[in-house]
Amino acid sequence: MKKIVSTLFVGLIYVAIPSQGQAVQLDGNEISIHHLESKNCEECHKKIYKQWKGSMHAQSVATKDPIHGAFYRKVIGDPTKEGVTTKSGKYPVCLQCHAPNAARDKKTKLDSNPAYSEGVNCVVCHTLKTFKGINLPNGKMQLGLSAYTTATQLQGPNGFLHEQGSAAVALREKLDKSGDLNPHLGYANDGKPYMAEKDMKEINFPLEKNSMMKTSSVCLGCHDKRNNSHGVPLCQTGDEYLEGNSRETCQSCHMPVSDGVVDHSMGGGHSLPMLKRAVRLELKTTSVDDKLQIEVVLENQQPHSVPTGAPFRNAYVKITALSINGDILWQNFKQQPVEDPQAYLVYTMLDDKGNPAPPPKATKVGKNTRLKPYELRTLSYEIPIAGIDSVRAELYYNLLWPNLAKKMKGLPDELKAPKLIGWAEDKIQ
Repeated sequence: MKKIVSTLFVGLIYVAIPSQGQAVQLDGNEISIHHLESKNCEECHKKIYKQWKGSMHAQSVATKDPIHGAFYRKVIGDPTKEGVTTKSGKYPVCLQCHAPNAARDKKTKLDSNPAYSEGVNCVVCHTLKTFKGINLPNGKMQLGLSAYTTATQLQGPNGFLHEQGSAAVALREKLDKSGDLNPHLGYANDGKPYMAEKDMKEINFPLEKNSMMKTSSVCLGCHDKRNNSHGVPLCQTGDEYLEGNSRETCQSCHMPVSDGVVDHSMGGGHSLPMLKRAVRLELKTTSVDDKLQIEVVLENQQPHSVPTGAPFRNAYVKITALSINGDILWQNFKQQPVEDPQAYLVYTMLDDKGNPAPPPKATKVGKNTRLKPYELRTLSYEIPIAGIDSVRAELYYNLLWPNLAKKMKGLPDELKAPKLIGWAEDKIQ
């Protein structure tokens, strides 16, 4: 079989993708494929590029995500310095997920290459070949990029260029007329622009069909779970997902089809629309003599816990009884949600003495009151009915523990402020 080199046309840039090896030609220079910036995909994939650009995947590095950056600087060091290691002298494992292209090169200066600072960019996901799992036989974990074998050619769930709107159609027509290569079609060595489908399997195709990308495995390298050095589980969405016995994939919720395109915004805990659809909240009130019985029903509609992911994420229900003039007559807590434990959805970690501990130093798990996958939970209260005109229940979501948010003074206010993700109100007859 003859060696074939394909040329990827991207605006005024040509990228050569060899059939062997991981090098590509960009502006006349040979670079590694994982140094290819996502902007080179924008010409044909305008809508997807815009979605990705606004996603947390694109903001995952410590130089862009304020929360991750704050923890990285405290636990690891300066993300703009080379040769930074953990206290035990190891390469920072967090970069395997938050800056995979840098992790491939074992680099820690995240602003030294544009593809490093792009975080989880197009090439990161679209060169994942197979999922090896995160658990090693010796009990240790291989996380992020290390949980996969990677390919030398782009991987796609369908193996062909799906519809990308008028811009892609126009470009495709232009390439057809000029005889130039369509980026995701083969190029025959005899000069003919396209080869027959029966011959495609004979070359190293620029875009390879990979059905793993239609499964949750493509996400679980980073979003399964992670333990600290004491074996305490921190992020554990994978275990929660298995507990829910769901047939859904991560993509079915986080990458829905919108206007004919699979959404690459991949919304999660930072996405208010995603949070609003996560939990159903219902309020019921019943008058019994001089008492008012209140029931708040929470239904987790997700195949994982809510909240999930980072251990400092939490949620709480705020219940308020109001007079006809809007005066507050009763609340389930006065200052902090922790005052009403049944309404506080949180995952806590402890040290050997049973005191609250930060994630890196925790030696055991404390309370875990998060909603389990598909859980239906009822919060019950009985209060004096005198003067009450209405009752309101509100569900709030926090990216950080309240006390932690106060300590992290440099964070933008919108990251520290609770987000209202559900509410209900009942008029008392």
